[in-house]
Amino acid sequence: MIKFKQKGDFKKTESFFKKIGKGDIFKGLEKFGKEGVEALKEATPKDTGKTAASWSYSINKSKRGVSISWDNSNVNDNAHIAILIQYGHAMPNGYYVEGVDYINPALKPIFEKIGKQVWWEVTNNAYY
Repeated sequence: MIKFKQKGDFKKTESFFKKIGKGDIFKGLEKFGKEGVEALKEATPKDTGKTAASWSYSINKSKRGVSISWDNSNVNDNAHIAILIQYGHAMPNGYYVEGVDYINPALKPIFEKIGKQVWWEVTNNAYY
């Protein structure tokens, strides 16, 4: 026969899950949004500097979770210049300009910091 005994209550656990459900664990994303903008500004290849200066971020909360997006507002003839730089593009004269992968390397350290921060908050009882 197996017996289980429980002493105390689950107030800390319930509190933790309530705060996670409200998204409190993601309050620090503003800092990471700003860091991402700065990293992208620095990493963006510069001709005029307009694309580098056109980065912004937004934080979106939904029932499924929280997301952070970085956007670039430099658009010319319906073409998003940051995307053309990243993936390459054809020129009117038939030449092809090869892309430069600058977005992924710039944001990788930011994603790693976000992961470490969330993991630290979960494992160090920051929301009990």
